[in-house]
Amino acid sequence: MKNEKNSTHSHHRGSFSGRIGYVLAVAGSAVGLGNIWRFPYLAAKYGGGIFLLIYILLTASFGYVLIMSETALGRMTRKSPVGAFAHFGKKKVFKVGGWLNAVIPMLIVPYYSTIGGWVVKYLVEYFKGNVQKVSEDGYFGSFIADSWQAELWFIVFAVFVFAIILGGVQNGIERMSRIMMPVLVILAVVVTIYSVTRPGALEGVKYFLIPNVKNFSWMTVVAAMGQMFYSLSIAMGILYTYGSYVPKDMDIEESTTQVEIFDTGIAMLAGLMIIPAVFAFSGGNPETLQAGPSLMFITLPKVFASMGLGTVTGIVFFVLVLLAALTSAVSLMETSVSTIMDELHWGRKGSCALMAVVMIVLGTASSMGYGLLDFIRIFGMNFLDFFDFATNSVMMPLAALATCILVLKVVGINRITKEIEQSSPFRRKKLYKVFLKYFAPACLIIILLSSIANVLGIISM
Repeated sequence: MKNEKNSTHSHHRGSFSGRIGYVLAVAGSAVGLGNIWRFPYLAAKYGGGIFLLIYILLTASFGYVLIMSETALGRMTRKSPVGAFAHFGKKKVFKVGGWLNAVIPMLIVPYYSTIGGWVVKYLVEYFKGNVQKVSEDGYFGSFIADSWQAELWFIVFAVFVFAIILGGVQNGIERMSRIMMPVLVILAVVVTIYSVTRPGALEGVKYFLIPNVKNFSWMTVVAAMGQMFYSLSIAMGILYTYGSYVPKDMDIEESTTQVEIFDTGIAMLAGLMIIPAVFAFSGGNPETLQAGPSLMFITLPKVFASMGLGTVTGIVFFVLVLLAALTSAVSLMETSVSTIMDELHWGRKGSCALMAVVMIVLGTASSMGYGLLDFIRIFGMNFLDFFDFATNSVMMPLAALATCILVLKVVGINRITKEIEQSSPFRRKKLYKVFLKYFAPACLIIILLSSIANVLGIISM
């Protein structure tokens, strides 16, 4: 039975057709709500240009080191995160780091699907021609406070995700990404050009692109680090899983660089779509930029309502955001399902059924957290915000720390170097070694403690 399982796995693990397919799939797994929903509001809230600068520096150093480590470990072991950790030691303690990486997508996908449901709802409204209705003040707030409606759209999105997973994902992710990513980029460029040419939008462009040290706080670094994990699919088990599908002759470093560029480019486009538009519509009042996650659901509908082809643009935009969100949710779900299949030796249907239960319980809590369940607060946060905080600011730094310890203390940098160099020269080897040894673990511990202290009110950032 086990041999059969392994043979199906090895067949499955050869599923990326090459580097472009891999890069688009990894970018597709993150380019979605991670960039379009989350990045602009964090950039707006935590200092604009200074946030962007810190984010780019972190991506080029920290992000690079972690993507390289996870992908190389996945390719070396040909296993998902739990198996990859267990590969290097029989003690149960080795599996803890793997499980930490594996549980994160299981917690993210339910609240992510709640936001996916919001996207479906808006898309339906645009199809009905309600371009003015969705742009009205208070529309979004009253929609998410209507728990049964929010729950309905969450379930619609979740059904899409499970339909794709049950049908088999290997070709789906790559095919979808190849078509969707270029179209998403083109549309993002069009909306960005429109947004930055509005009267008064230039102030927003300056705020987003020009770093201002006055806007810096320690929380800028914490938020940028959390976004980097989210945006690059780090510490979610995805890169271990995708790395295990990669052929041995693929240039890991070049692929990593392409993922960094693609991902940061989309995040910057999303920022330029949304932040200048807010400045233009608010008459340059930066306070409105602190509208939180709802920025995309409040600001962009106002932009579309002011356009001649607002309905068409709204439909196209939300179709693409929906596809981007689906690709991300599917890769998170695939990682979760494959972990359950590997570790519990269950079939795909049984593993999907278990994840469906997790989805319904945690997703319902998230979707109703602004309405019926609004009275329940964890550290002052409703469910969706709490899951976002717990995964991004606590669990991901811990999971990344586990990967760093695995490479430094167990596998050894030399074995990772050999794994990378068997398919290409290791151009940023010095940066990799120095950052992994001296900066990564210390930074992760500081970020983790800062996040927890901030939520507990011990320090204010």
